[in-house]
Amino acid sequence: MRLGAGAFAACCVAIEVLGIAVFLRGFFPAPVRSSARTEHGAEPPAPEPSAGASSNWTTLPPPLFSKVVIVLIDALRDDFVFGSKGVKFMPYTTYLVEKGASHSFVAEAKPPTVTMPRIKALMTGSLPGFVDVIRNLNSPALLEDSVIRQAKAAGKRIIFYGDETWVKLFPKHFVEYDGTTSFFVSDYTEVDNNVTRHLDKVLKRGDWDMLILHYLGLDHIGHISGPSSPLVGRKLSEMDSVLMKIHTSLLSKEREMALPSLLVLCGDHGMSETGSHGASSMEEVNTPLVLISSAFERKPGDIRHSTRVQQTDVAATLAIALGLPIPKDSVGSLLFPVVEGKPMREQLRFLHLNTVQLSKLLQENVPSYEKDPGFEQFKMSERLHGNWIRLYLEEKHSEVLWNLGSKVLRQYLDALKTLSSSLSTQVAQYDVYSMTVLTLLLLSLPQALHRKAELEVPLSSPGFSLLFYLVILVLSAVHVIVCTSAESSCYFCGLSWLAAGGVMVLASALLCVTASVLTSVLVGGEPQRKNPIHPSSRWSELDLLILLGTVGHVLSLGASSFVEEEHQTWYFLVNTLCLALSQETYRNYFLRDDSEPQCGLHVEQGLDEVAAAWQGGPGCDVLERGKGHGSPSPSDVLQGSEKWMVLASPWLILACCRLLRSLNQTGVQWAHRPDLGHWLTSSDHKAELSVLAAASLLVVFVLVQRGCSPVSKAALALGLLGVYCYRAAIGSVRFPWQQDSKDISKGIIEARFVYVFVLGILFTGTRDLLKSQVVATDFKIKTVGLWEIYSGLVLLAALLFRPHNLPVLAFSLLIQTLMTKFIWKPLRHDAAEITVMHYWFGQAFFYFQGNSNNIATVDISAGFVGLDTYVEIPAVFLTAFGTYAGPLLWAGHLVHFLSSETHSSSALSHACFCYAMICSIPVSTYIVLVTSLRYHLFIWSVFSPKLLYEGMHLLITAAVCLFFTAVDQTRLTQS
Repeated sequence: MRLGAGAFAACCVAIEVLGIAVFLRGFFPAPVRSSARTEHGAEPPAPEPSAGASSNWTTLPPPLFSKVVIVLIDALRDDFVFGSKGVKFMPYTTYLVEKGASHSFVAEAKPPTVTMPRIKALMTGSLPGFVDVIRNLNSPALLEDSVIRQAKAAGKRIIFYGDETWVKLFPKHFVEYDGTTSFFVSDYTEVDNNVTRHLDKVLKRGDWDMLILHYLGLDHIGHISGPSSPLVGRKLSEMDSVLMKIHTSLLSKEREMALPSLLVLCGDHGMSETGSHGASSMEEVNTPLVLISSAFERKPGDIRHSTRVQQTDVAATLAIALGLPIPKDSVGSLLFPVVEGKPMREQLRFLHLNTVQLSKLLQENVPSYEKDPGFEQFKMSERLHGNWIRLYLEEKHSEVLWNLGSKVLRQYLDALKTLSSSLSTQVAQYDVYSMTVLTLLLLSLPQALHRKAELEVPLSSPGFSLLFYLVILVLSAVHVIVCTSAESSCYFCGLSWLAAGGVMVLASALLCVTASVLTSVLVGGEPQRKNPIHPSSRWSELDLLILLGTVGHVLSLGASSFVEEEHQTWYFLVNTLCLALSQETYRNYFLRDDSEPQCGLHVEQGLDEVAAAWQGGPGCDVLERGKGHGSPSPSDVLQGSEKWMVLASPWLILACCRLLRSLNQTGVQWAHRPDLGHWLTSSDHKAELSVLAAASLLVVFVLVQRGCSPVSKAALALGLLGVYCYRAAIGSVRFPWQQDSKDISKGIIEARFVYVFVLGILFTGTRDLLKSQVVATDFKIKTVGLWEIYSGLVLLAALLFRPHNLPVLAFSLLIQTLMTKFIWKPLRHDAAEITVMHYWFGQAFFYFQGNSNNIATVDISAGFVGLDTYVEIPAVFLTAFGTYAGPLLWAGHLVHFLSSETHSSSALSHACFCYAMICSIPVSTYIVLVTSLRYHLFIWSVFSPKLLYEGMHLLITAAVCLFFTAVDQTRLTQS
C-alpha cells in the first residue's frame, strides 16, 4: 500500500500515543500497601509488651478529645500563618500560635502538591502515586484504610463542608455534607461562603464527633493573581475570623464535655510565586499545621517553635486523638507533643502502637526487613518497654522508672523516624512488563523525503509471514508466564484474553511491517544513482546546527539539572540559530562567489529538486537545473531597504528573544529571582501593565489582520477589544477613565463575547478550507481559510494569556513575520529546515510563557475563562491550549506558510514527516532514559513530571500531524 509521507507520519505518531499511554500506566507505580484489607474486619490491637508476666493492656487507649474540627485552607503556605502576612492578617491565629494553647508545625507535603493526593496523604498517612495528578481531575472513591473509614466504623458522626473531592473520595461516610466545585478557580467568594454559612448552625449542635471544613478561596486567588495579590490578605482575614468563631464555640462547650476538643488548622499544599502548585519548590511543599486545644496549656514564658514534620504524620496523630486504629497503609509517625502531657505508660502505649503498625507495613513490603535499622530499633524498643512495664508493676514511683521510661521514649521516637523514612523510600513497584510494550515507527526517512513524498508500506507481508506467527507465539508465552505468576501486577493481566490478544497481534504486525520496510530500503529498494556526487557537496552550517542541536537536546534529557532548566537549552538553540542565519545572510549578500552553486533553494522552486537530490546526490546537481530555470540570486531579488532588513532581521529576532527571557523566570535555579512579569503584576504597576497589554493587542491586530477577509478583520478587532475588557473586568488591567475598585467581577460576559468571535473566525476559515477542497478554481481561498483558522487561534490565545504574557504573543507574531518576509523567502530554505525552525521557536515560546517541566507552572485558570461552573471537557481543552499555545501557533503558521508560499505537492508531506520525526526522537529517547533512571533520587520530583509533559506534547503533535495530513489531502484533491 502506497502512503504519503505525511499520512505515514501521522499514523506513526498515533501509534506512539497509544504506546506512551501503556508506558505511563506501567511506569507510575502503586505506593506500598498493607496486605490486610479493611473489609476483612478490624484486627485486634497489639498488646502491651511484657517481660515474663502477661500484659494487662490489650485494648486501644481511650480517645484524647471529644470533638475534632479540621479546617483545611487550600494552598495555605506556611509563611501565610507564621510569617509577616500572618501577623498582619491573622492576628487571632498568631496569638494562638505564639501564646495560646497550641502546638504548631511546618508540615512537608511530598510532590505532587495537588489537592486530591494531599487529602489522601492527610487521611491515610500514605504517599500517593504521581499518577494521582491526573486522577485529581476526576477523583475515584478511596478504597484504602483511612481515618475517615475508621471513624465511621467506630460509629462516629462526621460532617463535611467544602471541596467536593472529599465527597468523591469518601462516599457515604458523612452524615451531613455540602460539596463545592473545586476546579472553578474564578470563584473565590461564594465557594467559601457556601462553607461558612453552615457554621453557626452546626456549632450549636452537639450531634457530631468530627467536623471537616475545606476552604478553596485562597487557592483560587493564587491561580488568578498569585500570592502577592491584595485579595490574599482579605482572604486570610476572613479565615482568621472563621477560626476565631470555631475556637470560641469549642471552648464554650467544653464545660459540658468530659474531654477537651481539638481544632486542627492545616493546608493541603502551598503556593508558588506564580500562584500555582504541583511541584516541589519550598513554597509549594511547606504548609502550616496548628493543633489547638485546651489540653495543650503552656506555662508562662513557654516559647514553642514550629518544628518540621511530614504531612503523613497527621493521620496517625488524628487516629490516636480519636482513639482509633492507625490506618494500615500509613507511613507517618505520631506527633509526640500531642501526648506528652499524658502519663508515661500512656505515652509508651501510643508510641508502641505506632511502631507496631509501621513494622508490619515494612515486613509486608521489604523482603529483607529484618536488616532494616528501623526494625532493629523497634525490637530493641519493645524489649526495653517490656522491662519498663515489669518495673512499673513492681514500683510505680521511682527515679529509675522515670529514667528508663525516658530512654524508651527516645528509642521509640528514633525507631519511628527510621521506619517512616524506610517506608517512604519504598514507594515504587515497577511494572516492567507494561513498560516494555512500546513500539516506535521512526523509519523510511529516505523514502519519505523522496520527490513524491510517498513510500510503500507492505500490508500483505505480515499476514503471510512466519515471523508474524512466531512473534505472536512468543508474546503469548510471555503473557501466560507473567500473568500466572504468584505476584503478578501487570496491567495486561487485568485485561480479557481477547483484548490482550489484540495487543499481541498489533505488536506482531508492527514488527513485521518494520522488518519489511527496512529490508526494502536497505537491501532491495536502494535507488540507482544516475548522477555522481558533486565533489564539492557538503552539509550547510544550518544543517549541521539543526543536527547537533537536536542531538544535544536529546542527550541533555539524561541529566536532572538539564531537565529542570530545559528552557536554557531552547534559548541557546534559538539564539544560535539567529547567529547562524545572520552568518548565512552576510555570506549570501557580501561573500557570495557567483562561480559556486548555491546550496539553498527557494521554497517555491526547490522542494521537488531536494527530494530528487536525495536520490541522485546532494543538491548541487539539482541547483544547476534550478539555475537553468532562471533562479535569481538573493542580491538580485531584494534591493535597498529590503536588503538591509534581511541583514538586520536575525539581530532583531535575537533582541526580541532576549527581552522575552526577562519577562518570565522559569525553571528551578532562577525562578525565585525578580523578573518583568513580577514587576508588571504587582498592584503598584497596574497602569504600566494596562498600557503594555493594550499595545500588545494592537500589535497582534496589525500583524494578523493582513491575511484576513474584511469580515474576519472586524471580528478580530472586536475580539481583541473584548479581551482587554475581560481583563479589565477581573481587575488585571484598567481603562484610563476607570478608578480602582474593590468590586471585581468574573468577566463571564466579556469572555463569552470573545468566544463568539473566536468561533466565528474559526468557522469562516474552516468553511473556506472545505470550499477549496470542493472548488479547486481559486487557490487563494485555501490560503485565506488557513490564515483565518490561525487568526482564530491567536485570538483565543490572547484571551487565555495573562496580561503580562500578551507581549509573548505579540513578539511571536512579529518574529514569524520577520522570518517569513526576510529570511525564509530570500534565503531559499527547504521544507525540512523551515519545519525545524518552526519547531524550535515553538518550544522556545513554550518556555517564554513561563512554563517549565514542573506541574506547578500549568496555569489552570485558563481553563475557566468565561465559565460559571466547572465543565470538564472545555476546561481541559482550554488549559491544554493555553499551556501549549506557543508550539500550536508556530505549527499553524508552518501549515499556512508551506501552503501559501510553495507550489510543491510534497512540501506539507515533508514537513509533517519532519515534524513527527523531530518530536518523536526526544520522546522515545526520554522513555529509555527514564526507564534506566527509575531508581534515581529525583525520579519523582524531576523526571516524572517531564514524562507527563512529554506524553501531552506527543498528543499535541499527533493532533498537529493530523491537521497537516488533512490540509495535504486538500492539496492533493486540488491537484
